[in-house]
Formats: sequence, C-alpha cells, structure tokens
Amino acid sequence: MSARGVLYVHSAPAALCPHVEWAVAGVVGVPVKLDWSAQPAAPGAHRAELNWQGAPGTSGAIASALNGWQKLRYEVTEEATPGCDGVRYSYTPTLGIFTAVTSAAGEVMISESRLRNAMERAQAQEGVDLHAELDRLTGRVWDEELEPFRYAGDGAPVRWLHAAG
Repeated sequence: MSARGVLYVHSAPAALCPHVEWAVAGVVGVPVKLDWSAQPAAPGAHRAELNWQGAPGTSGAIASALNGWQKLRYEVTEEATPGCDGVRYSYTPTLGIFTAVTSAAGEVMISESRLRNAMERAQAQEGVDLHAELDRLTGRVWDEELEPFRYAGDGAPVRWLHAAG
C-alpha cells in the first residue's frame, strides 16, 4: 500500500536547503533535489514543494527529520489510505510542531475525546477559554503564521517523488 502527500518548505535559508534535501532523501530512500525559489515573504529565504509517494507514515518521518530546525518553516501532508487517516504537520520556529488528522478535503478533524477534554478544561479551569482551546486544536496560530508564506508560493513548480522500496 502506498500513501501520497506533499512537503511544502515555506521558508529556509540558503545554507539549510541542501540539508533539507538530505534529510528528506534519508526518509524516502532516494536522492532528492528540490527546485528552490526565492521566498518573497522572507527576503533571503527560499521555498520548495515536493509531491511524494511512499509507505503510510512517510509524512511523520519527514516531519520528524525536519523537526526543530530553527530557521525552517514547513508543512507535510499525507492523504488518507485504507486504515490510516490523513494527516498534516506544520512547523514554525516560534511555535514548534503541530499535528492534525485531516479529512479528504484537507480540513482538520478533531476527535470526540479531544473536544470533550477542551470543553472540560474550559469549564473546570478559570482562565481557560473554549474558543482558545478550539483554536489550539485546529492549529489556528500555525495557519496564521504560515499564511503569508503559503501565498508567496502560488504558481511554484510541482514535482513528484516516489520512494524506493
């Protein structure tokens, strides 16, 4: 069984670009050469996009390989496959990593248990706002921080990469 997804590197300094390629190649098992372009939202930074195909869970492995790189902004998505939900990982230097289960349309899906927990926290703890809890569960602050970088990438070339093995 094979999964498909996209790696969006929204912002990376030039010196980090080859390291991103090496990290992704280490996950997918084939050489990776991204088509880097200037990132208008962050002068001096570069952006790239890569469609990938590999085993279910590849998105998590890519996100783990890139997690914590302080000058990098990225998102990795993986479409749902039989027995596996879709997923999105978002990373910014200021916020760290956010992970969400996604629908076929790419919308964040929040489980019943997580919603109940948010409602209980808001009811039981003074100063915890349900609206803020729901924003946290949907990754709103990550979306707000990444949105200028997403728009700056409109019209970027797209390439497909198939993982070995």
